Amino acid sequence: MTYDFDKIVDRSGSGDLKHGVLQERYGRSDLLPLWVADMDFETPQFITEALRQRLEHSLFGYTVVPDALWPTVIQWIQDHHQWDVRREWLTYIPGIVKGIGMAVNVFVKEDEKVIIQPPVYHPFRLTPEGNGRKVVYNPLKEVGGTYEMDFEQLAEVADDKCRLLILSNPHNPAGICWSRETLQRLAHFCYEHHIIVISDEIHADMALFGHQHVPFASVSDEAAQISITFGAPSKTFNIAGIVSSYAIVPNDSLRRRFYTWLEANELNDPPLFSPIATIAAYTQQGEDYRRQMLGYIEENIRFVEDYCREHLPRINPWRPQASFLVWLDCRELGLSHDQLVDLFVNRAHLALNDGAMFFAKQSGNDGSGFMRLNVGTPRAILRQALEQLRAAIAQNV
Repeated sequence: MTYDFDKIVDRSGSGDLKHGVLQERYGRSDLLPLWVADMDFETPQFITEALRQRLEHSLFGYTVVPDALWPTVIQWIQDHHQWDVRREWLTYIPGIVKGIGMAVNVFVKEDEKVIIQPPVYHPFRLTPEGNGRKVVYNPLKEVGGTYEMDFEQLAEVADDKCRLLILSNPHNPAGICWSRETLQRLAHFCYEHHIIVISDEIHADMALFGHQHVPFASVSDEAAQISITFGAPSKTFNIAGIVSSYAIVPNDSLRRRFYTWLEANELNDPPLFSPIATIAAYTQQGEDYRRQMLGYIEENIRFVEDYCREHLPRINPWRPQASFLVWLDCRELGLSHDQLVDLFVNRAHLALNDGAMFFAKQSGNDGSGFMRLNVGTPRAILRQALEQLRAAIAQNV
């Protein structure tokens, strides 16, 4: 089957987040939204059909987890990432950010600390802070249009109060597939310092341009003993609203502490439609869809690169190794943070995530000069967005 990623879907009336909160978040509603990390592509029909078949049985009482769920997840991970996950390591969680909050409450006391590596997905900071824990910053180093981990600085800031490090793997917003060597080095450091690593691997199935995702827990025995991995089919198959996340914890002691707490609070039971969508995504035509979708995303990224090179030479899109998110380096425009946001929002009428969201002032960088662009959209919309930006910059000169 050939999927039509050029199809423009009218999302009005569906309650979608990216349109529904524009006025609240950006101060105006007449914006082209390319910010929140879901795609504008239809959820593939084989998932919709699986849900529709269950809807035909019009009784939605308490249900058990289908026997096929965890073997299906295990097989998908083995096929795509060559990681042999055991059944007892797995459980459902009601969302990855929620999972981070749960792990913080289980493993980090109120006087203890959580390490993050900005620029990074902002709930990594907001969730521990909202739960009353101190956040310690280990900023990534900018090297040649990408980022590297700064292990020397990590050694300086990681004291005996640091209990948890939250890893974005693949990285959001820069789309880095961390190398096996980098992950092994991180695992060794954290193992030696008794620091648990939460690895958010929600973009694991979206490696691009020949790159390969490496699961953190798979790189060494040290990594396996300190890791809590979170994954989901939600980004790949555009089903974030169904909430199909899961946790993988190889270490018996960590798993007992975490999963006992989840079970006691009935947070490990998936709602009715989550397993149905997951099984459909990871079987049936899921792999064919994934390959076609990633091919379209790669072409969208090339389109952005070519357009910027020809028409927006002062904007440098960093090519992601994974995901549908492009980190735009706009520093050559010479604008302050507020001026850059004004250019995109009030002049170009575009809603993107600004760089400040992914940094923290305490980390020594306020994110000025960066914007995150979602290219998981029909190319006609992407072209429209870039043309609006080009016109705005021309008027701003």
